Amino acid sequence: MRISVVDVGSKTVRLVVADADGGVPLPVHTAKWRLRLSEQVTPGGPVPEQAVEQLVHAVAEASRTASRWGAAGPLAFATAVVRNAPNRHEVLHTVRARTGVALCTLPGEVEAELTFLGARRWMGWRSGPLALLDIGGGSFEVAFGRGRLPDFVASLPLGAGRLTHEFFGDEDPPAPERVRAMRRKVRHQLRDVAARIRWEGPRTAVATSRTFQQLGRLCGAAPGRHGPFVDRQLHRAELREAIARLAALPVAERAHLPGISAPRAAQSLAGAVVGHTAMKLTGIKSVTVCPWAIREGVLLRHIEDGPSWWAEITRQNEEAALPDPVPLRIATASS
Repeated sequence: MRISVVDVGSKTVRLVVADADGGVPLPVHTAKWRLRLSEQVTPGGPVPEQAVEQLVHAVAEASRTASRWGAAGPLAFATAVVRNAPNRHEVLHTVRARTGVALCTLPGEVEAELTFLGARRWMGWRSGPLALLDIGGGSFEVAFGRGRLPDFVASLPLGAGRLTHEFFGDEDPPAPERVRAMRRKVRHQLRDVAARIRWEGPRTAVATSRTFQQLGRLCGAAPGRHGPFVDRQLHRAELREAIARLAALPVAERAHLPGISAPRAAQSLAGAVVGHTAMKLTGIKSVTVCPWAIREGVLLRHIEDGPSWWAEITRQNEEAALPDPVPLRIATASS
């Protein structure tokens, strides 16, 4: 069986085509399209028509690519940048009308649950009670569990892109007091969640997302070209030093640091502040940077629980949609 998933994030649209024989999603093809939606959408603001047009084109291309690789219609979802937009339903309806792909949004807690499943399957049962940290562009997910799915999840408005826009604006590099103000907000938002993680006492802690991967590389982890099976650790003390390093540099110079890509250079400082603060408040001294995250979680859930699970997700999205939404007037994606 060959299946595919499309993930519409704050920076890119990513496609994974995988073989699912044996219960493990083994990738056979991946692709991505850079949209940088977070740069076009202010936190809490609508997705503009030009961005929706770009999204339609990317999703259509992803669907055609999946078909060429022998996969059925992709399991397609959008994260916080679309989920929090006031015109979310119109955007989803437009994508479906133009491409035939039933793009969904997932609640932040469901994202945390799926990411936890991906991390659990990667780390294995020997990891024991597991804590998960996941930084996105618009939200920050935390989860803890002893089994296949988490016992506790939280989704907080502490995404690296969101905080960069809120606290730094056009300051480049930002003033030290702005960095301190961001840290105060993160501490306040994380206080209760961190207390729960400390009380649970995880044996293993993992971090997922491109932000954590790039911060891990900045702090000395092996580069991606060494493959996914290399152990990559991110230590709290090293991340604290990375904050000072990032805060002293303008965005253009951060992009020359090991691991920091140009599209994510602006939000790398906010990601480091969130990651370090979360680790400090939870008492976690180091995390394993896990290559499996939400996309693998969606694939695993589909494999393990069957197609009815995703059908329920799409049904809930349709029921939550506004009555008779009017598609945005944009051009149909070219074939």
